[in-house]
Amino acid sequence: MTFAAPAARPQAHRRLVIHWLVHFGVAGVFVVSLLDAAPVPLPIPGSTDILVLILAAHGGWPWLLTPVAVAGSVIGGYFTWSAGKRGGEKMLDRTVPARFRSHLRLWVQRHGVLSVCLAAMLPPPIPLMPFLLGAGALGVGRKQILTALGIARTVRYGAEAVLGMFYGRRILRAWNRYMADEWSSAILYSFIGLLVLAIVYGIWRYRRDQKRDRDAAVAVKAA
Repeated sequence: MTFAAPAARPQAHRRLVIHWLVHFGVAGVFVVSLLDAAPVPLPIPGSTDILVLILAAHGGWPWLLTPVAVAGSVIGGYFTWSAGKRGGEKMLDRTVPARFRSHLRLWVQRHGVLSVCLAAMLPPPIPLMPFLLGAGALGVGRKQILTALGIARTVRYGAEAVLGMFYGRRILRAWNRYMADEWSSAILYSFIGLLVLAIVYGIWRYRRDQKRDRDAAVAVKAA
């Protein structure tokens, strides 16, 4: 028993990492999926996908995980679309790198709903936020965008929940087998810290942009 304890300790600690992720639960899936589609950038692309897979592997019901993840994503997507609509193309200029801006405008103008649908369905590193901002700034309708987003996310998260239910245990066993104890802990705590920083930064940036737009509007009226 004495010799088994040191070997068992890292294994127990790795299980604790998964235990933390599982305890985010359905509420965690909703919050993370909302942020994933909102103007607040998440530090790790695909965070919602990871949570859905892990929770499904630990017995989470796909019929519950999927609609919760989709609901959060649609709400977050609505905020991003609204920000693009209010901020117009100035919002695109502030958030999208110049080398991608013209291509994004052209693609959204020609295939507004399809562009959002594909971006929402494809895995990282395909970003969703620029397409939602572009759809709002270029006048694509709210109902069309939210419908496309809901369908695409249902396909994506539904497939991941089913895969997690059938194959997630194998993924977790591989994690426990190959991931060192100190690295698994560092990944978890770094993710939580970066998530908090991303939320704070997103709120600060949103309020700064709102203030800038109000000041610009006041200056135009005064002129």
